[in-house]
Amino acid sequence: MAEQTLAFVVAPAQGKERLDLYLAARLPAVTRAKLKRLIDEGAVFVDGQPTKAGHLVRPGETIVVTFPATAPTDVEPEEIPLEIVFEDEHLLVVNKAAGMVVHPAYANLSGTLVNALLAHCRSLSSIGGDARPGLVHRLDKDTSGLLVVAKSDLAHVGLARQLSEHKMEREYRAIVWGHLRQKQGCVRAALMRNPKDRLRMMIHPEGKMAVTHYQVLEELPLTSCMQLNLETGRTHQIRVHMSSLGHPVFADATYGGRTKQLAGLNHDKTQLGLHLLKTYTRQMLHARTLAFIHPITGEMKRFESAIPADMQALLDELRSQTEM
Repeated sequence: MAEQTLAFVVAPAQGKERLDLYLAARLPAVTRAKLKRLIDEGAVFVDGQPTKAGHLVRPGETIVVTFPATAPTDVEPEEIPLEIVFEDEHLLVVNKAAGMVVHPAYANLSGTLVNALLAHCRSLSSIGGDARPGLVHRLDKDTSGLLVVAKSDLAHVGLARQLSEHKMEREYRAIVWGHLRQKQGCVRAALMRNPKDRLRMMIHPEGKMAVTHYQVLEELPLTSCMQLNLETGRTHQIRVHMSSLGHPVFADATYGGRTKQLAGLNHDKTQLGLHLLKTYTRQMLHARTLAFIHPITGEMKRFESAIPADMQALLDELRSQTEM
C-alpha cells in the first residue's frame, strides 16, 4: 500500500491536550503504540514541523499524519468465493456466509475471509495489523451478514471513527429462545473477556460499555424473531446480552442456546426443540443492515442482506407448527 496522509486543523475551542491523546481520540482504529511510533519516527507534523508526543496542541494548528507504505501481509491469498455487495477503490462490503472465520488465528490459519479478500483485491488497509488487514469490524464465525472492509488506511480511519461515534448503522436479525415479557427495550451492560475462559465474554462492571436495542418482530413456537440494533460493537455483544435476558440466540452453544433451553418443556415441545436443534445447528444471528457515510466521497451508503436460507427455513418451519 502506498504512503497516505491525513490532516487535522485544531478547532478554536480545543483546550490544551497532548498530541498523542488528541490523535488517539480522532483515530480510534490506530493503537496508541502505533501513534507514538509514528510521532517518534517523524511521521507526524504540526504546522510543518516534526514534534513530540507530549506537544500540547493549540487552536488553529494543522496536524498532518503520514501513514508510510507498508509491506505485504504474511497472510496467504486464497481463491475463495465471496459475495461482494459493493466495491470501489477505497472499500468493499461483503455478505459473509455463516461458517467462515473472518481472520487468521490459532487453529484457523487459512480459509478465512481475509485470505479470500487478499486474493480478490491484494491491497487492504494495514491499521488492523498483519493478521487483520482491512477489517474495520468483525462477525463471529457462525454469524452471517454484512461487514465493511477498508482498502486504504484513510478509509479505515474514517469508518472506524463512525463506529466509535455510533454513527454507523448496524441492524441484526436473530431467532432467540422463548417469548420476551418486554417486547421492546435496551440492554446496557459492560462486557469483558471471561478470565476463566478466554473464548467467552461476560457482563462485568469493569468491562467496556455495550448497548443493544431490541424489538420482538414475531413470536413463534418456542422462539421469537428479533430485530437488534447496535450502538456499540463489542465481541459477542448480542449473544451475551440476549442470554442475560434469559433468551439466548437459538443454537448458540457458548451462551446457553442449545439443549439447556429444553428443560421443563412437555414431551411435544421437547421433541420439537430437539428436532430443530438437530436440523439447524448454527447460532441464528444475521447482520441484515449496514449503513455509513463513505469516508472518502461523503456519500451515504446503505446495504441490506436477505435472511440466509437456513435461517429462513427455520422461520418457515416454526411458522408451520401449530401453537403449542
